[in-house]
Amino acid sequence: MDECRLIRGGAGFHGKQGLDYFAGVSAESAGSRAICMHLVEIPPGASARPHYHEAHETAIFMLEGVTEMRHGPNLDQVMRVEEGDFLYIPAGVPHQPYNPTDTLARAVSPTPTRTSRRASSCSTARPPERGAVGSGSWRRPRCAT
Repeated sequence: MDECRLIRGGAGFHGKQGLDYFAGVSAESAGSRAICMHLVEIPPGASARPHYHEAHETAIFMLEGVTEMRHGPNLDQVMRVEEGDFLYIPAGVPHQPYNPTDTLARAVSPTPTRTSRRASSCSTARPPERGAVGSGSWRRPRCAT
């Protein structure tokens, strides 16, 4: 029989998109088979690498602070995400969250577990400079899935 589990303050890890996460619900911490949920912190001035998730959608709840996110085929659209906002990112949409403020931002993101989807996140070797966004300088990388 499956059991309910309580996970207290998970260990931190540096994610492949360049941000720091704190493990919450996962296959490793709770034995979950179809969902995981982590806390992400984006320090002032920090930016994730541009990336997309080919095989899964992303949902985010902004707990604290303000971030912005470049998104779209050329990362030329910008969305401001504030405390209390919910954000939805469809599968396959390139995006790059960043913190343009001088305060820490924290968000919670539930996603499918690796065991319930193909691991297929990609990122560029070097994120575009702010002035280069929208100029077509970023190219969607090819994924090996």
